[in-house]
Amino acid sequence: MAHELATGFVVSAFGNLLHVRFEGAIRQGEVAYVHLGEEKLLAEVIEIAGGEAKMQVFEDTRGIKAETRVHFMGHLLEAELGPGLLTSIFDGLQNPLETVAEQVGVYLTRGVYLPPLNREKLWEFIPIAKPGDLLSRGDAIGYVMEGRFQHLITVPFSFFGKVRMTFVASRGDYSITTEVGKGEDEKGKSFSFTMIQRWPVKNALIEGMKISPTRMMKTGLRTLDTQFPVLKGGTFCSPGPFGAGKTVIQHHLSKYSEVDIVVIVACGERAGEVVEVLRTFPELIDEQTKAPLMKRTVIIGNTSSMPVAAREASVYMGATIAEYYRQMGLDVLLLADSTSRWAQAMREMSGRLEEIPGEEAFPAYLASRISAFYERAGAIELRGGKVGSLTIGGSVSPAGGNFEEPVTQASLAIVGAFHGLSRARSDARRYPAIEPLISWTKYLEIVGKELASYAEGWAEKVRKAAFILRRGDEIGKRMEVVGEEGISLEDLILFLKADLYDFCYLQQNAFDLEDHYTPLERQVEMFLLMQRIFDTAFQFSTHDAARTYFLGLQNALRNINFLSFRSHPYKEAVEKLQGRIAEGGSR
Repeated sequence: MAHELATGFVVSAFGNLLHVRFEGAIRQGEVAYVHLGEEKLLAEVIEIAGGEAKMQVFEDTRGIKAETRVHFMGHLLEAELGPGLLTSIFDGLQNPLETVAEQVGVYLTRGVYLPPLNREKLWEFIPIAKPGDLLSRGDAIGYVMEGRFQHLITVPFSFFGKVRMTFVASRGDYSITTEVGKGEDEKGKSFSFTMIQRWPVKNALIEGMKISPTRMMKTGLRTLDTQFPVLKGGTFCSPGPFGAGKTVIQHHLSKYSEVDIVVIVACGERAGEVVEVLRTFPELIDEQTKAPLMKRTVIIGNTSSMPVAAREASVYMGATIAEYYRQMGLDVLLLADSTSRWAQAMREMSGRLEEIPGEEAFPAYLASRISAFYERAGAIELRGGKVGSLTIGGSVSPAGGNFEEPVTQASLAIVGAFHGLSRARSDARRYPAIEPLISWTKYLEIVGKELASYAEGWAEKVRKAAFILRRGDEIGKRMEVVGEEGISLEDLILFLKADLYDFCYLQQNAFDLEDHYTPLERQVEMFLLMQRIFDTAFQFSTHDAARTYFLGLQNALRNINFLSFRSHPYKEAVEKLQGRIAEGGSR
């Protein structure tokens, strides 16, 4: 007998928080529709007390009044998973925004909910399983080609136990709603499988053994790959004040990171920044595959002009879609911009729930929510030995650039790498504006082992570069007080080495065809050249002679950055620079 769905009616409303008197059985996180005339507004149960539920509505709540009817749906907020996710643009509730715009126009109307995936498109299904096979959740029934990826059609992750297949569709073109498999469980109950499955977005989707990440995620940014690397399956955050370049960094990572799939979650960001992604990605070419970037991208566009409650849904929706592709053995990067907007939505709802506030009025559970989000990252070893990974990077927008505020501190407590952005570096047109003196990574030793074939003692060399940067900064601050002539020649040389490394290696020209993206092999070669400069005991008679010499090195190194790697002019310039370094050390 089917479970009868609960119903209720609104007794009071406070912004997007509704108090609903209900009859029947409901559960925490269950979704419901609030009926407002012809419109249906999606809402979620966030608290239950006796016969009354507190619900957050994901839409504008104008017009809701006492006695407004509510129908509960009997399931949690879910993501629809299947072929067609790639290249799609969704809102936080997984509405396909392009399709919605076609139906209602560019000004989105509340209460419009469309199927996320195209029911009409035909996909060529290629069977893997056969009748008689005993399968578990996550095992492949077959696959379709989604771009260059084998999109596995699996026994749904919501299925527990074993199922013996009684039917598998033959190779052919089918829609995602077509039955491609049937089976029976141990009790003889029959099940039917299509290409679609659903999963609650707030529950981590994982089938397999979680393992420690060991592979570097190459990004083409020297300051990240060399100084503050990230692993596939790791976590990182990029806090910074307004205008420091958080979105610029995330755009670079989404374009050039060496991963299979990128999921971009615009969580409460300005609409203009989201529009820039939508305009440029179809035209940009992936460095690795030479195909349009949109072919590997899913965008969750929940801008600051959309309802605040949907920010939380967008973060979890992006994580679930990313986990789904990880289960196919793919490397996935999830970029959330910005987790601060999500935290502000939590603060707003917490205030309406009249909860005891924590620091800066954020809810007391802020840190645990942020930790739970980042903990969904990781590398997974699947049955058969294939490894998939989910890397999560979140930008943080601390008010006034204060890194001591709760959202930044909660993020720093859980992530594996911290890329702190500086407004001073941004104003000085230093790109990327990642401040090397405050940033850090926990992954350096693992990356050092991976790069051992390029250079022995890689981690030690990177730590040496970081030490020179710190010493150079200390000397620079002394020079501001006593002047250049007030420090020793030895200290000036150390300061000039640090400045050379910062200016010529850690910075890149985003508009240069060569310098905007630096392959790892080129980074290693240039970094070892910098190490030779660090190790050389330069001899100068005066402070002016030292500064003039290093200015020449600076110009030479910058010019090398703009030359095509391993081209004849590049080799000539490197050879000439090595001669200048040897000459400077032999004076």
